Amino acid sequence: MSGSGFPLILAAGLELIYVAVVPQSSRFRRLVRSWQYAAEKRKIDVKLNALFQEIPPEMRVRYARLDQLCRSIRENYGRLSSTSQIFVKEMQDKLDGLLQGYLRLLNADFQHNEYLRNISREAMQRELDGLTRDLAKQPAKVQEINRKRIEIITKRLEKHGKIEENCAVIHAQCAATEDVLELIRDQSVTLRDPQQVSDQLEGLVHDVEQTEQTVREVESIFDMATPETSLTFNPERSEAASAPPPRSRVRS
Repeated sequence: MSGSGFPLILAAGLELIYVAVVPQSSRFRRLVRSWQYAAEKRKIDVKLNALFQEIPPEMRVRYARLDQLCRSIRENYGRLSSTSQIFVKEMQDKLDGLLQGYLRLLNADFQHNEYLRNISREAMQRELDGLTRDLAKQPAKVQEINRKRIEIITKRLEKHGKIEENCAVIHAQCAATEDVLELIRDQSVTLRDPQQVSDQLEGLVHDVEQTEQTVREVESIFDMATPETSLTFNPERSEAASAPPPRSRVRS
C-alpha cells in the first residue's frame, strides 16, 4: 500500500526472528509440553472409560469402592504441612496409577471369565478322547486330518488351563490391592509419614505391573479367529453405573 517493499522486508524479518527465538523459549516449550500432556491424557481417558463401560455392574461397584478409598487417603494426607506435600504428590500419582491398573485387571478378569463361561473344557476333553480312541480305525487320509485336530484341541486345552490360572492370579492381585489400600487408608487417619506410605505404594504398583504383564502374555488367546472364542460386547452392560468415571495418570 505504501508503494515500498520495506514493510514486506520488515515483516519477513520479524517472522524469522519469531521462528528462531520463540521455539527456543523455555516458556514456549513448557506450553507445548502441556498441550502434549493434555492430548495424551485425553487419549488415556477415552481408553479407560471404554474399559469401564465393558465391565459388569458388580465390577463397577468394586472399582467405585477402591476409588473412594483413594479419595479418603488423598483427603487425609492433604491436611499435612506444605513441606510434606512433595511426598503427598508422589503418593497421589501412585494412587492414580493403581486405579488404572486395577481397572485394567478388572476388565481382563471379565474377559477371561467370559471365555471360560463360553468354552467348555469338558466338551473339548470329550472330543479329544473320542478322536484319539477312534484314530487307529480310520483311513490314512482321515487319520492325517484328525491328528491335526488332536494337536489343535490339545493346544486349546493348554491355553484354557493358562486362562484359569490367570484368573486366579488376577483375583489374588485385586484382593491384595484392596487390602493394602484399606491399610493405607487406616494409616492415613493417624497421618503416618507419607514417605513410608509412598514406599508401600511403590511396592504395590510393582506387584500390579507384574500381574498385568502376566495377563498380557496370554491375551493373544482372545485373538483366535474362531466363532467359538469370539466375544461380543453386551449393550445392556453399557448403561451408566453409579461409580465415578476412572481418572487417568500420565507420567510427565
